[in-house]
Amino acid sequence: MSTLVWSDDLALGIEQMDQTHVEFVELRNAVEAATDEQLLQRWKDLIDHTQIHFDNEDKWMRDTNFAASNCHTTHHKAVLDVMREGLNYGLKGHFVVVRKMNAELATWFPQHADTMDAALSDYLKRIGYDTATGQIAHPEAMPGGQIHGCSGNTDTDLVATEPAEAASSCGH
Repeated sequence: MSTLVWSDDLALGIEQMDQTHVEFVELRNAVEAATDEQLLQRWKDLIDHTQIHFDNEDKWMRDTNFAASNCHTTHHKAVLDVMREGLNYGLKGHFVVVRKMNAELATWFPQHADTMDAALSDYLKRIGYDTATGQIAHPEAMPGGQIHGCSGNTDTDLVATEPAEAASSCGH
């Protein structure tokens, strides 16, 4: 078993993000506890939730000058693609693949939250972004160009204006 337990260590200080993360942990754990008969429905529920979860974060990034090609957004897409591929395996009766993917999420999620999501949270707080309204209290704190990197750090080369610069800031 690879139980993932919500704790204050995972909280990032943005209410909507933290609540979504609590729900993600709960749904991931429901997949872990599922019988074979329940497994695919619970996995689908986790995928549906994760789509909304990532769509919200991606919207916040678009609203605040993250480029569509930033590493965080592409990471979201890759994770969802893998989860959907797991569903395809599950639909063919390969439940062990779904269970293994779910176990990997218990390792992946804290790392993702502690790096990419923490950086996004810090950035959103710095510019005063309200996730409910989309309003930015401190637009002067936003970068002059789009953020192409993974961390949202506007003090480094992660603010790029040329595609080549964007690719190099993500290690591509």
